[in-house]
Amino acid sequence: MAHNEILLLKPVEGLGGEGDQVKVRAGFARNFLLPRQIAVPVTRANKKHVEALKKRRAEREASELSGAQEMARKLEKTSLAFAVKTGEGGKLFGAITSADIHTKLAESGITIDRKRIHLHTPVKTLGKHEVKIKLHSDVTVELSFDVVSENPIEPAAQEAPSSDRKEWKKPARKEAKE
Repeated sequence: MAHNEILLLKPVEGLGGEGDQVKVRAGFARNFLLPRQIAVPVTRANKKHVEALKKRRAEREASELSGAQEMARKLEKTSLAFAVKTGEGGKLFGAITSADIHTKLAESGITIDRKRIHLHTPVKTLGKHEVKIKLHSDVTVELSFDVVSENPIEPAAQEAPSSDRKEWKKPARKEAKE
């Protein structure tokens, strides 16, 4: 398999950040990275640009980290409450998902990417719950939220055995005629 050494001009998920020198398959470099100007071939002239790219990368990462820390401070002050419809015994109709949390945060003025909200399973019970929000590789926030009932909770009706009920019996099979 043929491989090419290239310098990345922009960060590529799973490959590297800007200024990194990486080895990729020739077809990936020729058909995707080079035509889109995401990378350049490794030459003496291009190696000189690596230092400028690394400096720009360090500045960008520092600004992303400070932005994530500021967003984390905002999220720690935020409290969310979901009023949901419930049935007998406080059983929820539906569930609270990460999309619901995302819309509730957007309503409160906090805009984050929905993919950053890590809710392992949808919430199907009343009470206090927590969700992890990963803002940066170094910054993760645990956001707590309440799920409360919109209507008063009625206890589940339990059927008491009554003596006036008749037992249901399976009807007898008719004999087949020969």
